[in-house]
Amino acid sequence: MNGIDKSGDWLFEITPKNKFFSLNFKEIWQYRDLLFLFVKRDIITVYKQTVLGPLWYLIQPLFTSVTFTIIFNNVAGIDTGTVPPFLFNLAGISVWNYFTACLNGTSDTFKANAGIFGKVYFPRIITPLSIVISNLIKFGIQFLIFIVFYVFFVLKGVDLSINPLVVFFPVLVVIMGILGLGLGMVISSMVTKYRDLSYLIGFGIQLLMYLSAVMYPMTLIKDKLPEFGWLVEYNPLAYIIETSRYMLLNTGEISVLGLSYTLLVTIVLFFVGLLIFNRTEKSFIDTV
Repeated sequence: MNGIDKSGDWLFEITPKNKFFSLNFKEIWQYRDLLFLFVKRDIITVYKQTVLGPLWYLIQPLFTSVTFTIIFNNVAGIDTGTVPPFLFNLAGISVWNYFTACLNGTSDTFKANAGIFGKVYFPRIITPLSIVISNLIKFGIQFLIFIVFYVFFVLKGVDLSINPLVVFFPVLVVIMGILGLGLGMVISSMVTKYRDLSYLIGFGIQLLMYLSAVMYPMTLIKDKLPEFGWLVEYNPLAYIIETSRYMLLNTGEISVLGLSYTLLVTIVLFFVGLLIFNRTEKSFIDTV
């Protein structure tokens, strides 16, 4: 038990979690100060001892966009229509980076925080939540770069337009974060027993990027490689990235059926991840 008011009654009680599924929003709210502290830690400590600091948030998507433009557009000849290839790639990479940051951060939750988890009680879900929120701030910084280059190309006379559905863009970002959180919780729980999985995450993310339509329109692989088109069509991330470009650059297409499928996968994966996460947190300290 923890905390006593003036009348001598307990303010709240800490008991073993016996429920198979548990998401106590009230408890998370009680520990909101700790959540904000973890968010601050995640933002500051990553680049605290680096020379360029937060500028790395900007350098990575810019260099990646330039590389993709040279390789996939100039060499491979992928057509992006009236949209400049660099801006096309920057839009996809900015959204993709948020997912990978959430996935990489949450997939290492138990191993990275074993020392804290073994000494003090707090809702363990706060740790992966803080990663998703802190990466949302980083995404905001990277998205500002996209806006700057968007304005630059408009001033140069490039015919660009934003789709009115862009008002729903924040919803896509939230879905991307929840998808990364759900998958990350599943992986973090498995890493406590299977350490080899942590070495496969980097390779898996790189492979997944090529199947998520980050550097090409979804219609391209359907037209040129129809036998492999199902790999992209069954990938919920591809619909998020394609829809993001549709909203931001008014290019590509939007699939209501594909987005419905993506939302369903996201919800299922989040609750499955939460179930596994809750089960693992009870005994992970013995195996991590």
